[in-house]
Amino acid sequence: MPDCAAPGYRSPGGGRHRHGPGPVMANTRDRTPTAGTAAPEFAVESRGLTKVYKASAGYPEKMALDTVDLAIPRGALFGLLGPNGAGKSTFINILAGLVNKTAGTARIWGIDIDKDPRNARSAIGIVPQELNIDPFFTPRELLELQAGLFGVPEAERQTDAVLAAVGLSDRADAYARTLSGGMRRRMLVAKAMVHAPPVLVLDEPTAGVDVELRQQLWSHIRALNERGTTILLTTHYLEEAEQLCDRIAIINHGKVIACDTTVELLRRLDRKELAIILAEDLADLPAGLDGFNVELANPRRLVFRYRPSQTRIRDILSAVRGSGLTIADLTTHEADLEDLFLELTRNAPDRENDG
Repeated sequence: MPDCAAPGYRSPGGGRHRHGPGPVMANTRDRTPTAGTAAPEFAVESRGLTKVYKASAGYPEKMALDTVDLAIPRGALFGLLGPNGAGKSTFINILAGLVNKTAGTARIWGIDIDKDPRNARSAIGIVPQELNIDPFFTPRELLELQAGLFGVPEAERQTDAVLAAVGLSDRADAYARTLSGGMRRRMLVAKAMVHAPPVLVLDEPTAGVDVELRQQLWSHIRALNERGTTILLTTHYLEEAEQLCDRIAIINHGKVIACDTTVELLRRLDRKELAIILAEDLADLPAGLDGFNVELANPRRLVFRYRPSQTRIRDILSAVRGSGLTIADLTTHEADLEDLFLELTRNAPDRENDG
């Protein structure tokens, strides 16, 4: 089973875990369902979680989740990755109470979603892929309405603080239909945070957002995580997950096929590329380089592909110099999360819709 909760895990904030939400509700009484009790070790935990969609209307039976075991540590910025149809959205929708599971258990902030669904849902905020914002409400009105739906008393609402946290204070009283796409994305984050949930789920939050707005959004997400909010992220931008997430799980065909810290996942590939630019032209590879996986890409460019666990870069450089060659320049390329993702999922058939 993939290791999804290694012992000794420390949060990105240096190991201190807040019991409760991020910065925007700092002056509000802790409204999490377990207020006054010890914070759980895991913010989200599933055991044997299974979902089977029965055959209907000409569609065959589909196993969307197959005995998924996940344990997301409190305070983590956790990435859930997978190709279309892998089961990511099904997993999130079960946590949100939108899809009924077939078997297994799931807990949010230590609360079983079946035994205490109301408090379990109060412990989580969901930022969906779709921009589901009423265009005839202002951001202030939308947050007030959302807070009311979650039972937050008027005296404890932090509408202005939430709007400030997502950079929408100056648009608080503008109709939502006048907001740009990036502002609407931030509005969804604000809606998910009005009840101060300790767990925030972002389902493809930067889809269709330009680079500048994406960076602004992630600065807000980082700030929430640094102040204690556990973040569960799904994204197709693998470079985002690599830069942001401290732990990552990869799901495929409804099964978790990898789960570890981002650093350890990348170490699995054990591949590196070294390109050396020479000061002189070569017609053929020197005999002194026969022991390496090397390609003469052009008369002045050597490309070495090697495993860092087996070959040291200084041995390559020594062999090049020992062959009487002069190094003018060099570059290195390490395997990234995209390489790992493709290696683990390359045999998966294409699917039209995400599970």
